[in-house]
Amino acid sequence: MFRAKLKYAAYLAFMALAACGEKKLPVHADAVKPVLVTEQTGFDTDDPAIWINAADTAHSLIVGTDKDTDGGLYTFDLAGKVQKKVALKRPNNVDITYGFMFNGKPVDIAVVTERETNTIRIFSLPGLEPLDNGGISVFDGETERGPMGIALYKRPSDSAVFAIVGRKSGPAQGYLWQYRLEDGNNGSIKATVVRKFGAYSGKKEIEAIAVDQQLGYVYYSDETVGIRKYNANPGNDQELNFFGKTGFASDHEGISIYPLSDTTGYILVSNQQNNTFVVFKREGDNAQVAEVPVSTDESDGSEVTAVPLSPKFPNGLFVAMSNGKVFHYYDWRDIQQRITAQQK
Repeated sequence: MFRAKLKYAAYLAFMALAACGEKKLPVHADAVKPVLVTEQTGFDTDDPAIWINAADTAHSLIVGTDKDTDGGLYTFDLAGKVQKKVALKRPNNVDITYGFMFNGKPVDIAVVTERETNTIRIFSLPGLEPLDNGGISVFDGETERGPMGIALYKRPSDSAVFAIVGRKSGPAQGYLWQYRLEDGNNGSIKATVVRKFGAYSGKKEIEAIAVDQQLGYVYYSDETVGIRKYNANPGNDQELNFFGKTGFASDHEGISIYPLSDTTGYILVSNQQNNTFVVFKREGDNAQVAEVPVSTDESDGSEVTAVPLSPKFPNGLFVAMSNGKVFHYYDWRDIQQRITAQQK
């Protein structure tokens, strides 16, 4: 009952501030504090991804978008310092995969949606060198295009790489388009549509998408309604689960997956207007297990890794976008402590 009242109070506060032209929501008094906050971008951070440096995890990077016509794709080090920026036209979401075969060599890549050009952009890591000949057009022939969400899936059986792309608006069925990414043998990467899938409530939009690489599932937030689950591999378009349909102040946003084992762990979903992340089981029926208040303001996007990165992040790092043109870095131990406390 107390938690429900807290959510309702946060929602009322949000509506009152919005009416006054303010956007900042109150952070809960017991919110988890970040280890550090990144340097500011120029306009409006939206979505992060984590690139693990296999040679030296302490030199891993956070890759994040700055959502504006004059925005871009940024890399930050583990101290939150900007390392590089590539200018883009309203980039929205970004995801990463490793060992993509390009020009006969394995390359780590970041794929980002560029909303104002109706394209996805592809860059090598860690240097953010373009591999797409200026961009790959998506949702061709559709009235509603405007790409927003993206998640990458690397199929274990043959290492084929797929980009699952969402948009600002779309049909009740087939809202997401899945593209196979391949070496175009002309100095750039090509993308081929392999399926159109995914239900949509029509209530708001679909932006947050995440793939569980080990288990082969894709999750996406049908905002204000719930989280939908499908197979990531083309061939079976049946919805597997639809959960998290209650307890959110308004928007369901960023999705992150933290593994505890090959088959167990957590799915963290941003309860955007409550400044919390709702935690569901990765396994089984994806039952809710906790809700963690964080210091972010209206977090759109997030990512998490269980890989030890440095003495500050020995059990992994959780990174989340926040208003204020920044990303917050959290020590996973602080998140896990809150989850464990609520499971007792």
